[in-house]
Amino acid sequence: MEPLQSRDLPPPEELLEVDSAVQFKALSHPLRQRLLFALARRATMSQLATALGAQKGNVAHHLRVLRDAGMVRVVETRQVRGGTEQYYQRTARRMTFAGHQAAATTAMFGAVAEELDEATGEPLLILRHVRLTEAQAKCLSAELERLVENAEEAGTDSAIHGVLVALYAQGPAGDSRRGGPTR
Repeated sequence: MEPLQSRDLPPPEELLEVDSAVQFKALSHPLRQRLLFALARRATMSQLATALGAQKGNVAHHLRVLRDAGMVRVVETRQVRGGTEQYYQRTARRMTFAGHQAAATTAMFGAVAEELDEATGEPLLILRHVRLTEAQAKCLSAELERLVENAEEAGTDSAIHGVLVALYAQGPAGDSRRGGPTR
């Protein structure tokens, strides 16, 4: 087998819109979520197993599911001690979700909660309910997206920081005029 060089592949896409049943199912397991977070940089199955404290067999299975869903790919292979070592990476730098998918939201928050439990230092976590006009909400959404997208990346030897941004209009149960909770 001829080595596959990472320079032979295009860089990860900027955005992957998660919209298929296969992709949502792939996101339904917490270890697959953690693998996607870890694969911001390329890594081997062994490196991922060590970093995530998981068995190699489990990592191999979940990588296969993510690969079949088009969410990760092999970016390099090389021969090592009679075997083939594969380096994996996400197919896109970031992912968005088509429509309102409760299962995807639940899966993503579950994965983020696990990351927060293992985080070093004091993570910033704020929940605030604020009344906004539609125009104000669009403006805030654009500003939050701009802040996250324009955050300058440091070198590969720097710590990885997770950023979760959510802006949503509460449903009727959250409206204080209907007796629901408010801030």
